[in-house]
Amino acid sequence: MPDFNQVLTPGDYQNGFINVVVEIPEGSRLKVEWDREHAAFKLDRVDPSIFAKPCNYGFIPQTLDEDGDELDALIICPEPLATGVWLEATVIGVMKFVDDGEVDDKIVCVPADNRDDGNAITSLADVPQLVKQLEHHFTHYKDLKKPGSTVVTGWGDLEEAKSIIAKSIERYQV
Repeated sequence: MPDFNQVLTPGDYQNGFINVVVEIPEGSRLKVEWDREHAAFKLDRVDPSIFAKPCNYGFIPQTLDEDGDELDALIICPEPLATGVWLEATVIGVMKFVDDGEVDDKIVCVPADNRDDGNAITSLADVPQLVKQLEHHFTHYKDLKKPGSTVVTGWGDLEEAKSIIAKSIERYQV
């Protein structure tokens, strides 16, 4: 298995495009995480079925968020994407998130070619129901094990997302 952090760049984030590696397909309750040390995907836990992921979940290579893990990405796509698939994506915003007291933001994106069907998603305003669903999911998905340990602190636009990506790239390079 290749080490995604060595072969993939974060992408052209300044122009709103990122490379994203999928960890968890939409609808899955398996919490799969990229393990940098072993350059492989690892099953971290099995969540209750009521906490299946509401969208595809992955990370941006060559980034580190404030929690010490790769910067997370929520990938809005009409189909679940398999673990290990990577794609070029268009950034549409950011979900500002705190998990156990640590900043753990999630960049929200769509596949770069999402404009093909005429129903292009270009901002969080285009998916208001999904925004509500994501906020509910991430606010409550740890309630059975550690209630109150997660909180969505807000949402940001493309410019805020690009700023967070830039800081995560700087952290990775140190």
